[in-house]
Amino acid sequence: MKILLVEDNRALSEWLARTLHADGYTVECSYDGPDADLRLTTETYDLVILDLALPGLHGREVLKRLRGRRNPVPVLILTAFDGTKDRVDGLDIGADDYMAKPFEVHELEARMRALLRRANQQKNPVLTCASLAYDTNSRVFTLAGAPLSLTPREHSVLEMLMMKAGKTVSKRGLAESLFSLDEDVNPDAIEIYVHRVRRKLEPGDAVIVTLRGLGYLLKPRHVD
Repeated sequence: MKILLVEDNRALSEWLARTLHADGYTVECSYDGPDADLRLTTETYDLVILDLALPGLHGREVLKRLRGRRNPVPVLILTAFDGTKDRVDGLDIGADDYMAKPFEVHELEARMRALLRRANQQKNPVLTCASLAYDTNSRVFTLAGAPLSLTPREHSVLEMLMMKAGKTVSKRGLAESLFSLDEDVNPDAIEIYVHRVRRKLEPGDAVIVTLRGLGYLLKPRHVD
């Protein structure tokens, strides 16, 4: 899952980015309003964490422009403005959640998980596809009840497919979820990661199907 973190306090941004990256998220950092607006115009993200007091362009304006483009990406405002009116205004202009600084990172991540589930129309924190299960709280996969060992990249691939189980995910969509804007991406890398995950799923009855020209589909083995 790729996160855009918009925060002008570089020390806080770098600390939070490291924390989220350690938990398996791909994180891009933006330090001002114009850069955030540009990234949100040209790139695809699964979630945006947005400060309000940004240089160059206020966070509210960034959010207004985002929603004006009919971009539905979940947005969590994370700001020092913690008055009731601030919260109401933030939610009214299109934020999905609102947290005030200082904050507990565990609560932030819980809210992130809830927003990601909601965005993917998943209410149950434990997702299943045949004998494959994914606990979105612990972010642990199991296959037939046993923990499934995955590298961070493999985990990200399977997480995206699991979130959208039964739906086709394009190769580009997987790449955008796995890699940040600053990374040099080999077009064949996605196929390699999918192949590795497919091999690890072989003992169970969940399979990744390649739909040529469309992308990949996670589904139970015996369901057409």
